[in-house]
Amino acid sequence: MCEVLAPGLAVSVLRAVFQEVHVQSLLQLDRHTVYSIIRNFMRTREEELKGLGADFTFGFIQVMDGEKDPRNLLVAFQIVRDLIVQEYTLGPFVEELFEVTSCYFPIDFTPPPNDPHGIQREDLIVGLRSVLASTPLFAEFLLPLLIEKMDSDLQSAKLDSLQTLRACCAVYGQRELKEFLPSLWSSLRREVFQTASEKVEAEGLSALQALSACLSRSVLSSDGEDLLDSFLTSLLQDCRHHLCEPDMKLVWPSAKLLQAAAGASRRAGHQISASVVPLLLEQYNQHPQSSQRRTILEMLLGFLELQQKHGPEEADDNPLLGSKATLCSVVFSAVTDPSVQLQLVGIRTLAVLGALRGLLNPADVELLVDHLTRLILHEEDSKSCEAAMEVAGALAPLYPEAFSGRLVQVLSEELQTAPQEEPLQSQHSRWRRCLQALAAVSTHSGIVRDTVPVLLQCLRRAQKGNVPSGAHSVVSICQSLQRVAVQCQQDPGSGWYFHQAVVPCLLGLAVQAGMQENSSPALGKVLLEEEALTAMVPVISAACTHLSPELAAQSASHVVLLFLDGELAFLPDNSFPRSFQPFQNRQCPALAQRRLVSLLMAFVCSLPRNVPIPQLDRLLHELLALSCSCDCPFTATAAAKCFAGLVNKHPPGSQLDELLEAAVNRLEPDLAEGPHRHQALALLLWVTKALLLRYHPLSARLTDKLLALLGDVALGPAVGDGFSLLMADSPDVLCKSCHADVRLMFRQRFFTESVPRLVKGFHAAAPDAKANYLKGLSHVLSHLPKPVLVTELPTLLSLLLEALSCPDCVVQLSTLRCLQPLLHDAPDVMSLHVDTLVSKFLSLTESPAMVIRIAALQCLHALTHLPPPVLLPYKPQVIRALAKPLDDKKRLVRKEAVAARGEWFLLGSPGR
Repeated sequence: MCEVLAPGLAVSVLRAVFQEVHVQSLLQLDRHTVYSIIRNFMRTREEELKGLGADFTFGFIQVMDGEKDPRNLLVAFQIVRDLIVQEYTLGPFVEELFEVTSCYFPIDFTPPPNDPHGIQREDLIVGLRSVLASTPLFAEFLLPLLIEKMDSDLQSAKLDSLQTLRACCAVYGQRELKEFLPSLWSSLRREVFQTASEKVEAEGLSALQALSACLSRSVLSSDGEDLLDSFLTSLLQDCRHHLCEPDMKLVWPSAKLLQAAAGASRRAGHQISASVVPLLLEQYNQHPQSSQRRTILEMLLGFLELQQKHGPEEADDNPLLGSKATLCSVVFSAVTDPSVQLQLVGIRTLAVLGALRGLLNPADVELLVDHLTRLILHEEDSKSCEAAMEVAGALAPLYPEAFSGRLVQVLSEELQTAPQEEPLQSQHSRWRRCLQALAAVSTHSGIVRDTVPVLLQCLRRAQKGNVPSGAHSVVSICQSLQRVAVQCQQDPGSGWYFHQAVVPCLLGLAVQAGMQENSSPALGKVLLEEEALTAMVPVISAACTHLSPELAAQSASHVVLLFLDGELAFLPDNSFPRSFQPFQNRQCPALAQRRLVSLLMAFVCSLPRNVPIPQLDRLLHELLALSCSCDCPFTATAAAKCFAGLVNKHPPGSQLDELLEAAVNRLEPDLAEGPHRHQALALLLWVTKALLLRYHPLSARLTDKLLALLGDVALGPAVGDGFSLLMADSPDVLCKSCHADVRLMFRQRFFTESVPRLVKGFHAAAPDAKANYLKGLSHVLSHLPKPVLVTELPTLLSLLLEALSCPDCVVQLSTLRCLQPLLHDAPDVMSLHVDTLVSKFLSLTESPAMVIRIAALQCLHALTHLPPPVLLPYKPQVIRALAKPLDDKKRLVRKEAVAARGEWFLLGSPGR
């Protein structure tokens, strides 16, 4: 309508409204129509309306004056903001426009229950703030109002005022602030010094930082008076002396105020740091107590972090240069202090100190590295050691030569020596710490080339039995290699170096162990243990996931032919005593070699989907045969996972369909009878998951087979557990990090298709098979997204409650973990069954299994989130029953019992 009006009619309409209509006497809907007309005209006839000059502003002030309805106020606030932002003429009516809007500040509005319009208090606050903070013209009227409201006793008024002041500082200059700076500082200081509210304190600090930033901008753009200098001088005068009293309550508020102001700009940070840092260093040396030194060092750390935030400065302009020697001395003394808490703060400070470019000279850096080395190797407290490793990893890219030449060298030497008199457990602990440190510091490509050979040499020693703790040491080495691999993934050069150095070495050592498995002595047998092979899998996987397609294809051609044809040429030290044929039918030596299929799985299942696998069809058929016929469960499962991972990434088409049909034909007789039923079930589960993730139509047929097997006496319990495998994330195959084809909402789809049949099967099942259905149902529900689960809860809750009575511990634990979040998210539904819930949870607190007792106590704790009137009749019963787990022999159980009983004691108390 507005677009088709003739020129000039918009002005005529508005003049008539302003002069003839008393808008505030109209009904709410009519007033809203007037506001909509004005807003539409402003959008479509801006030039015509601006021709009215200040008359338009005055007319709207009359229209809006006295408005109370929140629906209309939202529109009115938008109109006022548009008046200002679009530069309509305000004329002599600036104060009147301010008054007609500021009368609503601070917003005091509580939406009525079941409000169909959905207007919240926050909507009005944001709308009004956008008006008040939209122009410097309001400053002389708004700032006194904000100061007045900051002195209010209402926390909401304080918060609103502080947030509005912060918004205003984005558009104000020092000319608008000059007159009010002393009062603003006084109010902000009082709020931080005296408030008991963390919210008010945080908003006060944010407002102070915005104020300091505003003055910093004004200095850059003005030739007038430097208000920033005088403002910061006032801050230092009022706060600096409190920093000399580390035991007094105002020390931290003062430090926070100074840090907030210093964080606003480089200049503010320079001026405050130049004054405060020398003082804090002096105070550190004057106070000998560790607790006082810790407080002072934490404050110092805050100011150093601000210097780091503002970035490097000119060498002559750095406020820390004059105090560098004292600063280094203080930090180095803190990391050698016997107090662990002071040590930890010192280590954090060491990290920031090292990250300040241009501050430390080479001698300082070497001393810093030496301190980290000492903490890593000799500090008894694990927290200090871990913190030192983290700092070493953060600083290594800045000083790679220093870390390679000192820390890595010392760690390497430490791994070569093993004092004979040292207990085996201590040797392994020292070994593990050195390995973790080597991995932590491998954050630079040059350092990676120094640390990886050391880690591989440790693995070779483990193969020969020259390390403490055997398989445990192999696991520790692999965990360190995995961490290095993950850190190399962001740098293609380091990633390819790691892949070339580590993957052939791991495969070579494992193949050598597999060939010598029957020799005497069995060299390298430790590498064939399930624990060691399982630890190697994530190393190889992490080394492959980020390779480029060309390099991955090059590597795949070697690894796949190694397993299919025994091609050993690419392996280091490839003078092996016999051939490598893991897929052969003869029993010896293939049994040991077949275990290495887990490493093949780690490799091929981690490659990107666009990498061609050589002889893929042959490989898949070999894996299929091995997974169904191998007597070793570890090998059979690895082959099944490898087969499933390749099937998931296989391009759709007739070749895939034929492969799957062959797999089903192979599975069906083995599932029916024979010695390999469990191996066939494992393959069925993994293939079902592979197809379920990619929405392949055959997944429905395989799910039918699983549901039918729930009634099987021998396989039923394992099938019930298998539903957890179908729903859970898999860390080594069939996950997004391994480039698997994972579709959105596959869990919801599986839930929709399987749960009704699980429920139906439960009701029709024989008594001894019902637990299998409950187990499957509980696993599906425990992995389902909460919103979906809450929606379906009313129809499934009775079965979940019945599952709590199932004697199977797996069913009980899965059900308890499923119910606990529902007590928070669906209190209305859960309240209807509170009697059953209380009795079931209390009975499970006496379960023989510790994990069941803990989960039951956590559920009893969560029960207190239900409405108190529903729970109060059970309060005495629960408190009495929870007295027994308070004496449980396990500390973790006692801890949960204390927390749950405390909440039940407070149930129904005032203020809850």
